[in-house]
Amino acid sequence: MPERAHVTSVEAIEAFRANLIVYLSKARPALEEVSADVMRVRSWIESDQRTRWEAEIRKRTKELEQATQELFSARISNLSEATAAQQLAVHRAKRALDEATEKLRVLKRWTRDFDGVVQPLVKQVEKLHTVFTNDMVQAVAYLAAAITKLSEYAEIAPPSALNQSNPATSPAIESGEAAEEKPPAS
Repeated sequence: MPERAHVTSVEAIEAFRANLIVYLSKARPALEEVSADVMRVRSWIESDQRTRWEAEIRKRTKELEQATQELFSARISNLSEATAAQQLAVHRAKRALDEATEKLRVLKRWTRDFDGVVQPLVKQVEKLHTVFTNDMVQAVAYLAAAITKLSEYAEIAPPSALNQSNPATSPAIESGEAAEEKPPAS
């Protein structure tokens, strides 16, 4: 068993610690941006898009009513060419209203289901954010302490070098072995 550990690269640990700090400085804002994007999408679905499609339904309903009125007026006046054009306008207005109604129905379903679909993913992002803000900060501090301890350890001279420089503290002298090697002169 060696008398001393072979600490050869404290610099590698320092480089890893520095890279970890850089990674954390980039990862945390990215996770915060993801959380903010989820909130923006929720707001966009619940308010912006809902308002837009409700307004489109009102607008398209008025267009359908107007096209229906024009068709009714054309029928009263017995204009066969105008009646065909008016019927086409009514069908277009009806399709446009159906499209807007379908969009609003899908939007309402997304509003209802958004949390159920997105929340498990948001929880995973929050857990990762917690790891980055708590555990990884502790890991960086642990690495700094380990670097300090290893640097101090690497600077300590090995015990065999200490014993050779100071013969008074040699283990052989302390145990009395040196006295047995040479008999006293008589």
